[in-house]
Amino acid sequence: MLTIQTKTMGEIAIDERQVITFPAGLIGFEDFTRYALLDAPQKPYFYLQSLQTPDLNFILLDPFLFRPDYTIDAPDEYTTQLGIKTPEDALVLVLVTVPPGGGAVTANLMGPLLISRTTRLGVQLVLADPRWSVKHDILAELARVKKE
Repeated sequence: MLTIQTKTMGEIAIDERQVITFPAGLIGFEDFTRYALLDAPQKPYFYLQSLQTPDLNFILLDPFLFRPDYTIDAPDEYTTQLGIKTPEDALVLVLVTVPPGGGAVTANLMGPLLISRTTRLGVQLVLADPRWSVKHDILAELARVKKE
C-alpha cells in the first residue's frame, strides 16, 4: 500500500496496482508521468491523480458508456510499447471537463487515454477521426443513445 496526497480526497492509501505510468506524460503535462487511478465518489467517474503533485488531477470516464460506437485505432507502436496483446488488455478512458460556472460537462474523445491493464503503462492518443472532438456533451450523447 502507498499513501498519497490528493487534491479532492486528502491523504489516502492506494494499492500499487492503481499506479499508472505515462512515460510521455499527458498533452500539456509532459513532466508529470506517474498517476493513481482512483474511483471518484460520483460514479461512473474516475480520478487520475498525479503522484508528483497533489494539485494535479483529472476526471475520467469510460467513453463506451455514452458512445457505444466509439472506436480508436491505436498504432501498433503504442500497443507494443504498452504491452497490450489483446483488446481485453486495454483500458480506454477519456478526459472530462466540468466548467466552473456551469454549462455542459464534456468529454475529449479526440485524445483518449490508452492504458495496459497488465503493465499499467499508458499513453494519450490523438485521433484524426472526424467523428471525435475534444468537447462531446456527455448528457446530450446519453440522451441520443437512449433514443436509439
